[in-house]
Amino acid sequence: MKRAVYYAGKLLVKCVFGLVARIHVVGRQNTNRAGGFLLASNHISHFDPFLISLPIRRKIDWMTMAEFFRLPALGFFLRSIDAFPAERDRADLKTIRAAIARLKSERIVGLFPEGGIRDGARSLLEGAPLRPGAAALAQIANVPVVPCVILGTDRFYSKKQWLPFRRTPVWIAFGKPISCFPELQKSQARERIESELAAAFKNLYAELSEKFCLTTHDLPRSPQERISKTARHPERSPGTPLQHSKATPRDSSTALRSTRNDTLRCASAKTVDLLLCASINWLHRRHPLNGQSRQGMERYLTACERLSPQEYYVPPQAIGRNGASDSKPTLNGMRDSGMATLSWRSSIETAFAANNTARADFFRTDARTWAGAPTVFLLHALMSSSPTGYYRWAEKFNELGWNACFVHLPYHFSRVPTGYWNGELAITPDLIRNAEGLRQGVIELRQIMESLRGHGCHEFGVLATSYGGWIGALLTLVESDFRFVALMSPIVNIEQAIWDSPAARRIRRELVQANIERALVARHFHLSSPLHGRPVCDPSRILFVTGEFDSIAPPAEIEAIHQAWRGSELLRVRQGHFGHRMMPETIAYLKQRGDI
Repeated sequence: MKRAVYYAGKLLVKCVFGLVARIHVVGRQNTNRAGGFLLASNHISHFDPFLISLPIRRKIDWMTMAEFFRLPALGFFLRSIDAFPAERDRADLKTIRAAIARLKSERIVGLFPEGGIRDGARSLLEGAPLRPGAAALAQIANVPVVPCVILGTDRFYSKKQWLPFRRTPVWIAFGKPISCFPELQKSQARERIESELAAAFKNLYAELSEKFCLTTHDLPRSPQERISKTARHPERSPGTPLQHSKATPRDSSTALRSTRNDTLRCASAKTVDLLLCASINWLHRRHPLNGQSRQGMERYLTACERLSPQEYYVPPQAIGRNGASDSKPTLNGMRDSGMATLSWRSSIETAFAANNTARADFFRTDARTWAGAPTVFLLHALMSSSPTGYYRWAEKFNELGWNACFVHLPYHFSRVPTGYWNGELAITPDLIRNAEGLRQGVIELRQIMESLRGHGCHEFGVLATSYGGWIGALLTLVESDFRFVALMSPIVNIEQAIWDSPAARRIRRELVQANIERALVARHFHLSSPLHGRPVCDPSRILFVTGEFDSIAPPAEIEAIHQAWRGSELLRVRQGHFGHRMMPETIAYLKQRGDI
């Protein structure tokens, strides 16, 4: 009966947190073991035992604070799932006997050796000493200890983290089991267990921070601090303008209206994002993989994995019919005014003839003095419906003394093969074509930059959105002559984009069916995932812009690369992935910063 109640409760927790949390688990295999063991975790919130239990298949008997058992309804529930009470301020022989008996019965006992919720210097993650008990239990019961570190659950003390589909990230790491060292004397064994457990906590903490590029906002805070921040805007990064000022009693009605507007804006942004994600997934149905997909992927990765970004994105030489290279853009012979079209044979050959002709629309600041002026590249989003808005911004840049170049990215606009939608072929389950499209986009941008340098233009800017932001971020891995690089909702973490994004559900299904796993795909991240690289340009020139309600390029991922590319700036805009607020706010901020 208790087992049924436990798994029913676990299913309920999974349903509830499935709407509001995105759980990342490292070392899950360390818990898939037979026999009894002690599960020891740090403790940052009351939600920890519920979320730690989800990735572990077996039932866990949690050692729980005795205070909770004094509440009749809660005490009844805890006993029904085999939790047992522990006094925090004294050693309780009854609790010790219960824990040892369960461990010897080959059950899992979960406990928090900190003795309560801890953060900062009081936390064992920051080097605080372990409370005695865990090592003694393991040594007496002759069972191993599995260390666990959990991060992110403290943010659930903020009410807004419970909004549906917000998907607050939670990170859990399970370490390798620590032996009870039966060959040592009791005191020595306990000291050894405590020493290795303390080291394991620090190592797991460091592993999560490095693997997921966690920011200071992701690290543990006290419940009081998290609750007190529910009415405040999240911490801004250096250089990010404040968007809200502290409200006074006189402003309470305005603040209430603002909160309601934010809720409506969030709901509408999420709805638009999800509808467009559904459209993208529907289009992906037209691009199934086949039985040779894995072999082709392995061959491609074998050829690429030893290359550096500079080697991968170097333009190959394509020779024309007359024996000379016709794979370079030329700026000679442009008409005196208005827009000029640059067109040349792409140096990357694809299976689609339309995509093999590169094209860019060039807007000069002045017919006579454009040479030597800075040039901004306007890089559009995936499946952009029209270039009209970009053309208008190009004219505004011309008025500011900049040349503007709107680049037709692979499989978009003039490069769409007959029978396909704009941008449909840029991102599909065919990861090789996706990678080659990115490579094609970066190389063509480098070719334009090289041609412009020949006309005295040595300063460049990048204004890039979503898919264009992805290409813009990759461009910074190989080029350095930028006055600014503004990346709006860029795709920066390819692992997240493939395996977690709502826009890639069909891609994941095809990859799983083709037996293409995460580890295989990860072999290309050093070339295609900006988060796994480092810019060769000055990071202070880079501005990341994130939509606070973005479901496709989540703010957490943009914040992670902002922290990894130290010196870059971060601007938050109140929109989803698809919206019209980001461009004008980004350009206004670039003007404020003095970049344009």
